Amino acid sequence: MKYRSVGKSGLKVSEIALGSWMTDLRGTEQAAVAEQIVRLAYEKGVNFFDCADAYSGGEAERFLGRILKDYPRSSYVVSSKVFFPTGRGANEWGLSRKHIVENIDRTLKNMQMDYVDMYFCHRFDPTTPMEETLRTLSDLVTQGKILYYGVSEEWSAARLVEAQQIIKEYHLHPMTVVQPQYHMMDRYIEHEIMEVCEKYGMGITPFSPLAQGLLTGKYRKGQPYPEGSRATHQADKQVNQLLTEENLDKVEQLEQLAAELGTNVTVLALAWLLRKQVVSSVITGASKAEQLENNLAASGLVIPQDMLKRIEEILGFQRFERHVG
Repeated sequence: MKYRSVGKSGLKVSEIALGSWMTDLRGTEQAAVAEQIVRLAYEKGVNFFDCADAYSGGEAERFLGRILKDYPRSSYVVSSKVFFPTGRGANEWGLSRKHIVENIDRTLKNMQMDYVDMYFCHRFDPTTPMEETLRTLSDLVTQGKILYYGVSEEWSAARLVEAQQIIKEYHLHPMTVVQPQYHMMDRYIEHEIMEVCEKYGMGITPFSPLAQGLLTGKYRKGQPYPEGSRATHQADKQVNQLLTEENLDKVEQLEQLAAELGTNVTVLALAWLLRKQVVSSVITGASKAEQLENNLAASGLVIPQDMLKRIEEILGFQRFERHVG
């Protein structure tokens, strides 16, 4: 396993992280498999475990905390998030000082920890002044309840720049990390966000690196969805929206390139994300031990420049630029 710094901080994380978003804890058997995967990941060198208070209604935090307490606290990095409702009250959601302060205490209790290494704003909260949110997160760093903070979805490049201005004006602890969705089929962060992160020394820890399973190669044109796959049960149908003829054609071409490299499209897709040094760690999920083992093969894999060029030709991505005249 290879490790990278999170932005310009001194925090080191494994190139492949294990996330809890899709962890199935609905039964004893499922929970046993999930525990096996967490322990295997740790044994294989994964030191970054991502979670959130909203995952499984808090049970994901409690589950992860029960497992990780068996290992030295200094040997792993754990993150959680704040924004989504934890109750029905008017103040039991969002990024107000009240909700953040109450929520971090709940998270620490759930995880049986004195601190979390990284704490993310799970969404942007337009009802709370950004200054209030950033001051609160900075205060939590001072108190030692969190070591670093960052933001997840729906923070645009403009919002990130505004945050940096507030941090500078009030001499707050720096924002260290950004966690957006990023994969071969969705490269919106390459328009502006990635450049902002590079400028201000923030690391990127992308989630959904395999496009909801599209980049595993298990979905095929003209064939029924595999039994038990996300496309058969995911409530918000995110993956179904990705299963276009165009995308499936691209995956077939990418599979051919992966074979030339002696690997598979999953490993290729993960290694491709890590081609960017600003990407500190890629957050993956696994429902089987063999999936985890396969994901880990991406760490340290260098894709040759000529193949990177061929990948670009397949993906056909164009960074947005407006030219006048």
